[in-house]
Amino acid sequence: MSPASIPTFDGHNDVALRLYRTATADPATAFLGGQDEAHIDLPKARAGNFAGGFFALFSPSSSRNNYSSMAGERYDIPLPPMLDLETARTPIVTMLSLLLRVERASQGAVTICRDSDAIRSAMARGSIAVLVHLEGADAIDADLHMLDVLHAAGLRSLGPVWSRDTIFGHGVPARFPSGPDCGPGLTAAGERLVRACNDMKIMIDLSHITEQGFWDVARLSRAPLVATHSNAHALCPSSRNLTDRQLDAIRESGGVVGLCFATSFLRADGNMNPDTGMGVVVRHLEGLLERLGEDRVAIGSDFDGCVVPRDIGTAAGMPLFYEELRRRGYGEDLLNKIAWSNWLDVLQRTIG
Repeated sequence: MSPASIPTFDGHNDVALRLYRTATADPATAFLGGQDEAHIDLPKARAGNFAGGFFALFSPSSSRNNYSSMAGERYDIPLPPMLDLETARTPIVTMLSLLLRVERASQGAVTICRDSDAIRSAMARGSIAVLVHLEGADAIDADLHMLDVLHAAGLRSLGPVWSRDTIFGHGVPARFPSGPDCGPGLTAAGERLVRACNDMKIMIDLSHITEQGFWDVARLSRAPLVATHSNAHALCPSSRNLTDRQLDAIRESGGVVGLCFATSFLRADGNMNPDTGMGVVVRHLEGLLERLGEDRVAIGSDFDGCVVPRDIGTAAGMPLFYEELRRRGYGEDLLNKIAWSNWLDVLQRTIG
């Protein structure tokens, strides 16, 4: 694989949410043709060799918190209220439909994948490999009937909570400075959900969950521990980031952490600020590599769901990131591990 052709398989994006909220009557065509405001669309993906990743389905809260207030020396944005099932399900079904329509309209340029072999095959032929992820299990009932339906439709990764409580567990607020030990863990229904995900080979994502919830999953799950888009608390003391002890547990389980580009989880001051230099991103990456090792760190951008450093900007900017890492002495083998192969390895061991 030549240096210029390193692909990115990404641990988290909110493309489906952006398409759900788009004003156009045909979001699928908009994705394929390109949108100025998008972090990821087909033209940007091709420009940056963005090969695919975890595409999140997400139920928006009824009232949107002002996350632009994530600035200053400290902040504490309260958790939004829980959603009822009907409110949570409608956007999930719609977003899944949008991803299916994108796939159909793409004439092979986009492929929804249900296992790691399908991801490898899509990447080999230059098709964007979409792994369907559920960010927060708000739309799933306690009897897990909806889990069966979503799995049949392609769901292969799930976070029990977003930063909002569900019947399965408790999420962390947008709070800085703060540790992740800021609420209870899994409920009895959450324990059933973890066991069912293991049985169905659905990856469990530990981003957004409280520290107690993290340890509950670690105790129950038979799969590697994974945080698709989380960073190191030692470098940015946000409630959303992982402590050294949590990172050690992920390493020991054979899991992976996806480096999140959200500036509020990268910067030492926790501020949401696009004027965040590439050096801040690299410093965070190096901190994760030091704690986890080179086989346990990947990318979890949060494109289309956060404020990212201006020097990266969009999926088209990923080659600039890899060039910066090369300039700092990163070899091609390590770059490929970080960019895509660590995700494919843990997916092979988790979803098959």
